[in-house]
Amino acid sequence: MSTQPSALAAHAVPARTIYASKKILVLGATSGIAEATCRIWAAEGASLFLVGRNAEKLAAVAADLKVRGAHYVDTAVADLDDTAKHPELLAHAINSLTGLDIAYLAHGVLGDQSHAEADFEVAAQILHTNFTAPVSILTWLANHMVQRKAGILAVISSVAGDRGRKSNYVYGASKAGLSAFLGGLRNRVDREGVTVLTIKPGPVKTAMTSSMKGSEKFADVNAVARSIAAAVSARKDTLYVPFQWQPIMFIIRNIPERVFKKLNL
Repeated sequence: MSTQPSALAAHAVPARTIYASKKILVLGATSGIAEATCRIWAAEGASLFLVGRNAEKLAAVAADLKVRGAHYVDTAVADLDDTAKHPELLAHAINSLTGLDIAYLAHGVLGDQSHAEADFEVAAQILHTNFTAPVSILTWLANHMVQRKAGILAVISSVAGDRGRKSNYVYGASKAGLSAFLGGLRNRVDREGVTVLTIKPGPVKTAMTSSMKGSEKFADVNAVARSIAAAVSARKDTLYVPFQWQPIMFIIRNIPERVFKKLNL
């Protein structure tokens, strides 16, 4: 079933009160960064609609957020790679929340670079999960928010998208595409009262990265979540988190190709 944004009777929440009664849709809610951010919003009394693939973990996250003070929590188990079901899912979420102030997209996979190098189907799946599926979600949500002349789209991309490196260029390519899409989307919808926040984390210590070499040195997920929540509140355009990744990636982007191609990155 395809439900158009115009069918929803949602009303804009004045900017000055957005955090007094914020209604937040979280896609990929069982990811480590998303869960940590939701805990902050729950403590502020937000209403949350959580979408995830793992029913058991989703239920556990929802129960935890209720205990932490969330005003309202509802959930949907869904495979976000299935783009045909996005319109119905998103309409249901907004109807459940009786409106929408913030959509937080934390859906994505690291994938396996070595397998992706050997098998196009593996590479294509990474690209679909990290780029094509988010574009489907964001297109629908952006059109809904433009109609309301209000809303925030906060999307997790990655510093890996700033320059392709041999160690993760398939993942990096998917995030580079997502960041470029978000930049163009921001240029289109900002004048309509809609904020698009591109979040570019460096490596963060979560369950997804626990097996990676050097993960004990990765950024603390709770500190990253606090930075994200603050950036959403400030309606920023781009967030590198931790902050030092912004100058680091500026340097990496500007290394001449003749030098960069010889580096073991």
